[in-house]
Amino acid sequence: MKTFSLNKGLAALWYPFIFGFYLFCTPTLARNTLRFSALQQQTQVTGIVTDGTLPLAGVSISVKAQKNSTVTDFDGKFTITASPADILIFNYIGFKTIEISVARRSVINVQMQEDATSLQEVKINAGYYSVKESQRTGSISKISSKDIEKQPVTNVLATMQGRMAGVNITQNTGVAGGAFDIQIRGQNSLRTDGNRPLYIIDGVPYSSDAVGSDLTGVVLPGPTSPLNSINPSDIDSIEVLKDADATAIYGSRGANGVVLITTKKGKEGKTRFTANVSGGLGKVTRLMDLMNTQQYLQMRREAFTNDGIPYGPTDYDVNGTWDQNRYTNWQKVFIGGTSEINDVQASLTGGASGTQFLVSGNFHKETTVFPGDYDYKKGNLLANLNHESQNKKFNINFSMGYTVQKNYQPGVDVTQQAILLAPNAPALYTAEGNLNWENSTWNNPLGNLEGKYKSTSNDLFVNGLLSYAILPNLIAKTSFGFTDTRFDDSRTQPSTMYDPAAEIGSESSFIDVNNTSRKSWIIEPQLSWSKKIGKGKTEILVGATYQQQNSDQLVQEAIGFSSNSLIYNLSSAFSVFNDTHSQSIYKYQAFFGRANFSWNERYILNLTGRRDGSSRFGPGKQFANFGAIGSAWLFSNEPFVKNNLDFLSFGKLRISYGTTGNDQIGDYQFLDTYGSSGNNYGGVIGLQPTRLFNPNFGWEINKKLELALETGFFKDRIFITAGWYSNRSSNQLVGIPLPSSTGFNSIQSNLDATVQNKGIELTLRTVNFQRQSFNWSSSFNLTIARNKLLSFPNLKESTYKNQFVIGEPLNIKKVYHYTGINPQTGIYQFEDYNADGTITTVEDKQSIRDLNPKYFGGFQNTITYQNWQFDFLFQFVNQLNYNGAYRTGLPGSMRNQPTAVIDHWQNPGDNATYQKYSTGLNSQASDAFNKYYQSDAVITDASYVRLKNLSLSYTIPEQWLKGVKCRLVFQGQNLLTITSFKGADPESRFSMNLPPLKVFTTGLQLTF
Repeated sequence: MKTFSLNKGLAALWYPFIFGFYLFCTPTLARNTLRFSALQQQTQVTGIVTDGTLPLAGVSISVKAQKNSTVTDFDGKFTITASPADILIFNYIGFKTIEISVARRSVINVQMQEDATSLQEVKINAGYYSVKESQRTGSISKISSKDIEKQPVTNVLATMQGRMAGVNITQNTGVAGGAFDIQIRGQNSLRTDGNRPLYIIDGVPYSSDAVGSDLTGVVLPGPTSPLNSINPSDIDSIEVLKDADATAIYGSRGANGVVLITTKKGKEGKTRFTANVSGGLGKVTRLMDLMNTQQYLQMRREAFTNDGIPYGPTDYDVNGTWDQNRYTNWQKVFIGGTSEINDVQASLTGGASGTQFLVSGNFHKETTVFPGDYDYKKGNLLANLNHESQNKKFNINFSMGYTVQKNYQPGVDVTQQAILLAPNAPALYTAEGNLNWENSTWNNPLGNLEGKYKSTSNDLFVNGLLSYAILPNLIAKTSFGFTDTRFDDSRTQPSTMYDPAAEIGSESSFIDVNNTSRKSWIIEPQLSWSKKIGKGKTEILVGATYQQQNSDQLVQEAIGFSSNSLIYNLSSAFSVFNDTHSQSIYKYQAFFGRANFSWNERYILNLTGRRDGSSRFGPGKQFANFGAIGSAWLFSNEPFVKNNLDFLSFGKLRISYGTTGNDQIGDYQFLDTYGSSGNNYGGVIGLQPTRLFNPNFGWEINKKLELALETGFFKDRIFITAGWYSNRSSNQLVGIPLPSSTGFNSIQSNLDATVQNKGIELTLRTVNFQRQSFNWSSSFNLTIARNKLLSFPNLKESTYKNQFVIGEPLNIKKVYHYTGINPQTGIYQFEDYNADGTITTVEDKQSIRDLNPKYFGGFQNTITYQNWQFDFLFQFVNQLNYNGAYRTGLPGSMRNQPTAVIDHWQNPGDNATYQKYSTGLNSQASDAFNKYYQSDAVITDASYVRLKNLSLSYTIPEQWLKGVKCRLVFQGQNLLTITSFKGADPESRFSMNLPPLKVFTTGLQLTF
């Protein structure tokens, strides 16, 4: 690197010498009398370019009206030859262009100012190609590492919440390692597991299929998502492709959108080491407002009075067995703890103009809010190498990431026990420190914590990209990728979970074990050509994809051990059962292409197409064609706009239409398959049929239409994007019900049902203030989406009749319509739709509640003042959800209740919210409550506004710490929730699971 700099410097010194020699020796010039003033003498000008705090690498510096130019190195340093009268131009994407007169100076240090209005020149990753933001014809949303690094999160989906229009992300649990749900422009498939987007990491498809099992991942809840393996701090940018123009080039895998993840790469310049250390705390966002002891006991006593029965011998809470004056807030005991969060990250990067490298590592440790010594650990390693040949023709890029995770949690989420447990229940421990079973009068909730959940995952992804410029405009390249995911988890239920008085020994202990491995490889050769002729420009891309994925999963249950210390040794179990043992191979092949034509930077036409082949379909159905057309008109470049509408700095109208597909149906679904029966007959374990043969089903088809307008005003200080889309998904892949006489419940087939998703997406970006030392910019996004089932043949005769309704969204609940409480009897009442005098499931569950958000979005602000930076994001959602009374049980039974239940019926004529209390003996009250539980009364407004993220940082002036750059950071997540929701947390779809945590962290970043 020093040799490179020296040669560059020597060359700069030779230029004025040769130039002067030429002037003096040329005969023609020798005949003229020349005077060289001091203003014409060439000198070297050096300096450093920063953004006010940190150096900027890659800033272009040129001499005005000359071809002389250079760029800054990794430290922001530059050297250029200029005369005292010259003017230097400093240009960098995302920053304002600066012109500075040399004025006899040899050292010029420059502080550049961010320019949010220049984002139209930023290149967007569209997958197989990149395009300027101003020239894209498709719908692509993007966040960069600047947005990601401000969030103390461990899941890549968490970084996108509230930041992208059309992308709805929900956190399912606050347990570390838990999953998130994502929907890009709604639900397209009738199958809940058929709506996952395609994930691409550095050009390599990454399977998001769950790697765990429902039997083992109870605490999470559900199977583990492999997306936890992606380290957010390693990500440089995330682009989400939404419309047909952007996704059709991915064919069958683009129906539900595409998430492109680009990891960080090495940068040219002096080798630089960066370290980040942070620590923080996590607490539950909200707790439910539950009854105290006196309120609870009053409810219980009134229930016995209403039922006309005395206290029974097992009614320990009210019959005097338990202390009537004891009160414990069980939510604080079981989920009110504090999670400790620690992160350490280090990276090394640098290189010359031809070769750059990056090596980074991260370690994350997070404890839980549950009582006990539980934790979640994750370690990541990322390596990247870029090389370009001296003649600029050959390029190679290599990336490798490896992640190890270990998760140790309780076997079950104890949130439900914390909510339902009577407030006067006994102490958890005896005076001697042992679990207190209070003479076998209760099941100590801490017994559940004797069961453990353990998981270990190892995840590797490798990507290589080779490219060669055959001709100046013709480039051949090939991408290679490999992923290897190995995941093992288990859940134990030892005999120590139970009251010793029950005399349950280790012979009843059992364990569920899951072992999953998944390997895939991909090769994608490509050829691209571009040519600019006059005012026109043409780009052509053709390529092919060859991919294979091998999956293996074994789920076992072992029961009975001679000792609980042997519970993880399945060979020590009395009985071992295989719940699932599957091996599958998925093969995929495709040919794709793109043609882009632009004229005079005003009119753009983009054509994409793909022919896909998948092993998931039978002969004759394995291949399908997908494609799209997109066009854009940059009307702001029209002369009449430039000459008459000075306030309009940018204007683009774009439209796209095309088809994508979906093959998320699983492997071998068209075959008649067999599995082990597990039954021993004559010493032989037989086989039994598991699936019927149907070679005739094929791809789901998604037709997408979009129209969008993008406008910038006052040099893009105000930038508005408004888009309308309409997607229709047909040829649905579902299980068609079969008569019981066939021995099968259903057969996989295509159903002529059509699902529609329509919506409006609005994005507003403003530059509120832009000064040398003070900047303030804002970003707002809003999505209004509607989902509808347009058609479903013979729906009323199918098994789906109680799940779907034509003309309604897919995510609905058909429930009883609650009409109030009978003022005389105090019992819940419901609408009798068919007026037959009886409330029945089939005839009277006709009230429909849509659980899809009506609208959602986010409001983000970034404020900088000198060395300070302040960012905050508000996320908002308008939706319905099950309220806090859902699943708390019959008011009056031996379960605690929300304080809202106090407003109940007591005497004839009362107008109350809840019916009269009952222990459960009153069959009329119990039946009414069961229907209430299945009615629209428990589905209420769950809209909320949440301070999703807050970040405050201060960069210590570099002159204070010679050669060291230091930044202090405070970050918060889920800090404040504003809602009228009656429950723990309005975001969670599972009311009895641990809500998301609010997190506070402080950190230190050092670079030298």
